[in-house]
Amino acid sequence: MKINNNIQALNAYRNLNQNQNATSKNLEKLSSGLRINRAADDAAGLAISEKMRSQIRGLKQAERNAMDGISLIQTAEGALTEVHSMLQRMRELAVQGVNDTNTQEDREQIQKEIDELVKEIDSISDKTEFNTRTLLDGNDNNLFFQIGANSGQNVEINIPEMSSDILGTNEEFTTTTIKDINIANEDEYAEGEDPISVLDRAISYVSDTRAQLGALQNRMEHTINNLQVTHENLSSAESRIRDADMALEMTEFTRNNILNQSATAMLAQANQLPQGVLQLLQ
Repeated sequence: MKINNNIQALNAYRNLNQNQNATSKNLEKLSSGLRINRAADDAAGLAISEKMRSQIRGLKQAERNAMDGISLIQTAEGALTEVHSMLQRMRELAVQGVNDTNTQEDREQIQKEIDELVKEIDSISDKTEFNTRTLLDGNDNNLFFQIGANSGQNVEINIPEMSSDILGTNEEFTTTTIKDINIANEDEYAEGEDPISVLDRAISYVSDTRAQLGALQNRMEHTINNLQVTHENLSSAESRIRDADMALEMTEFTRNNILNQSATAMLAQANQLPQGVLQLLQ
């Protein structure tokens, strides 16, 4: 029997420390809900998880970007709906005005309404905004929406100018616009281009732009659906890597807690063994 080195007590103490460390890790995982709380828990798993988290957050922001893009498109399309309505009214007035049953006074009254509609179209072109960015005045009309989590995953949209300086022109460089329509001057419209044709081109121009915006809105709605599915799948994969299995951790915690109590009791017993030497010395 020896008293300088109590090997049994040292073994019990070592096991107690191991069990306490294991219990501490179990408690940390149970309280955080995570299997990986630091790199030492699983270095490779942590690296993969962090990459996934970066993608997940990027996907969430891309989804918000796409929603903002749809809102911008809806703002522009709503303004174009009103422009369409006014152009249709102007065409109706043009059809009425070129009819020779009208007197000069009648044509002048028709022209007054056309002039006011042109002014309102220009007002819409100048004042339609989204987040202080004008949409229909031709300034910075190339817009890019970041609709993915990574670089280069964007979509471009071009919203052309919708002022009276543009509406009515065509690809053959016809410069007559809706601003040039003058029903009140019979000689002018008789010698110049038919106002109905000018308005038909303007209506077609707005229709093409609205169709482009509508197609892009549909695309972005599908993009949002895809982003949501990808986000869900990636979140599920990240959870399998990083989240703790609560049932398993609770089982391990209970086991280690029992071992702690057992090791504590055995350490107390081992510390009593050197007392037997005293009996030999009596």
